[in-house]
Amino acid sequence: MSDMLSYNRGSTGTLVKIAFRNNFRNMRRTMFCVISVGIAVFFITFYSSAIKGMLNSMHEVVQVFELGDVRAVSAQYEAESEYSPVQYPVAEGKSLTIYMEEIKAIPGVRAVFPRIMAYATLQESVVKHANLWGINMNEETKVNNFNLTDRTDGLVEGRYPALDSNECAIGLNFAEKTGLTIGERLPLKTISAQFSDKMWSPVITGIFRFDYAKMDSETIIADFSRLQRLLVLDDASQQIVVYADKPEMSGAIALEMEKLLGPDDVVGQWNEQYWIVMMNMYEPLFYAIYLVFLVVACFLIVNTITMIIHERIKEIGMMGSLGMTRGEIVKVFFFESVFLSVIGATVGVLVGGLLTGILQDYPIRWAAAGESTFTELPAANAIFVDFSWLNLLQSWLMGVVVASLFTLFPSLKSAFVEPVEALRR
Repeated sequence: MSDMLSYNRGSTGTLVKIAFRNNFRNMRRTMFCVISVGIAVFFITFYSSAIKGMLNSMHEVVQVFELGDVRAVSAQYEAESEYSPVQYPVAEGKSLTIYMEEIKAIPGVRAVFPRIMAYATLQESVVKHANLWGINMNEETKVNNFNLTDRTDGLVEGRYPALDSNECAIGLNFAEKTGLTIGERLPLKTISAQFSDKMWSPVITGIFRFDYAKMDSETIIADFSRLQRLLVLDDASQQIVVYADKPEMSGAIALEMEKLLGPDDVVGQWNEQYWIVMMNMYEPLFYAIYLVFLVVACFLIVNTITMIIHERIKEIGMMGSLGMTRGEIVKVFFFESVFLSVIGATVGVLVGGLLTGILQDYPIRWAAAGESTFTELPAANAIFVDFSWLNLLQSWLMGVVVASLFTLFPSLKSAFVEPVEALRR
């Protein structure tokens, strides 16, 4: 009251001081508002960190197992990629070795690998079909961590196939379903680049677990050069996968690779993968969900400010009689709601940031080993929440701005209270 009696017109600092002290007049009501905004901002902070963690997991799966940062394939392969045809090698008619050396010379390229992915039919197994993945694991593990949870090469037992050997490695879940162990042979049939059937019976030398259901359940890893020979690809490859020093450089690298390739080949980047594009398109939907949390919390503050105005009608009349304009009275109530929003958002961000900071080193498992909740979704069985100071700042700003804007409307009600009528009540 002393602040109002000594009020000087145009003194915003005094208005802020009045609003701040008013919040302590009813602590129960203040705590309800703070807690409601805090809970909403906490959920926004944690939910956005979890979503970001899932997107990071998808990016990693796509980059490690599918496209690298940049991938080159033939146009025919791209058109029929769901069948994984090996009849259409990339840069056909050009030496694979020379072409890879040319790619390595592009600025920003960290590593270049040839790969093959083919379908295989198993001859003596309860599992009838699998993916045959030709890759040089000894070289690629120097660049990638294939186990997406433990950040290791993924080997559980044994070793990966040796160079140009009749050996293979299988996923842990695949081994459990088939009952196969290290040292046993795995008879299978695949189709060569000449459309002929190829029978192969490699020895199992290793069992891996990548914590990615599609690989652990359906994939047989073979050495690239051995599979290249088996499929009669000569000095060619079905795919060429490139890793950049930084993922942001993939666009520039892709442009340079297109200059080296002919019109019958296609260069794609990791961020052009179907699911990556889809999830980026859904990003506005995530923000809409965040806003729902906030809107629900804001209703409590709106109701609170409306109740305060009704309860303090006489006080509003006194403010007017002491010389406050309608705009200044609105500012007092608006500043009160801003204080509630700031304190609530700060509490929510602190709790949410603390939780995400702790959980960022502990995987959140959303599917058991070897299983997948969404079969086609390129995501690991476990994700890590993404702790980010930028995310905390965005959550805090969203909480403060949205809550403050919502409470502006009930604050305007105070401007329509006539001082004389207010004092009569």
